[in-house]
Amino acid sequence: MDGAGTHDTDRNGTGGNGAEAPDAQEGARLVGRKTVLRAALAATAAIPLALAGGPALARTLAASGTEPQLTPPCDDGDDPTPEQIEGPYFKPNSPQRTSLLEPGLPGTRLTVSGYVFGRACRPLSGVLLDFWQADNNGAYDNTGFRFRGHQYTDSRGAFALTTIVPGLYPGRTRHIHVKVQAPNRPVLTTQLYFPNEPRNNTDTIFDPRLLMTVRDGSGGREAAFDFVLDVAQDPGPGPTPPGGTWAVGTAYRTGDQVTYGGRGYVCLQPHTAQPGWEPPAVPALWRAV
Repeated sequence: MDGAGTHDTDRNGTGGNGAEAPDAQEGARLVGRKTVLRAALAATAAIPLALAGGPALARTLAASGTEPQLTPPCDDGDDPTPEQIEGPYFKPNSPQRTSLLEPGLPGTRLTVSGYVFGRACRPLSGVLLDFWQADNNGAYDNTGFRFRGHQYTDSRGAFALTTIVPGLYPGRTRHIHVKVQAPNRPVLTTQLYFPNEPRNNTDTIFDPRLLMTVRDGSGGREAAFDFVLDVAQDPGPGPTPPGGTWAVGTAYRTGDQVTYGGRGYVCLQPHTAQPGWEPPAVPALWRAV
């Protein structure tokens, strides 16, 4: 990963606003293409993220409706995840690891999980994610690599980080830094935020589009966020081959049956058909009969 970046202090950055997105407006968004794709990815995973201590479905934890939906929604053409300044505390050459926990370090355990998508809502594998954050007291380790580490998305575009809830320090709300880079693509530098933090309203860098979905878990807190990178992608296969009844744009219900490529399939969960979700390609949505 390219370690170069700005060295402005966190408290002097620009590009965010100081108000959280209205919950009612965000909650009114329709379930989109990526929502179903996330469900399909999680349902077909060999090792669900839940086994690593985090939520199996990113951005589906807002049961109370207090956290906003994922932004951007990644519906073929929408903007990618917003950039934010690097700040003064980034260090290159962090160790590769998915857990930043160390014996004896205080703090509330936190698991952050999610997916990385391209512009056509298709998952990206082999994406580098380099995380760094403050400790429980709001201090960064500038001599070593405490609470610093990088990892790569798996074949499903998924990642999972085990860490602690970062502490607060003057001028900033609670946040986690991250650099995200698809293979042979530019680096996205940004920050992730926590909902319902009082300092979200006064932090000049805070951007509500970068809010994670967070809930209390059995062993700490569980957060989720999906990144959308500015990576062009083929949206997937085109129309159904002649003789099939499966069709893009059709709203299917559980139990509906279709034919595709000369075979019959039964629908396993409600969804609206999109290019790339043909029955053979998405076993979480269709089962051969």
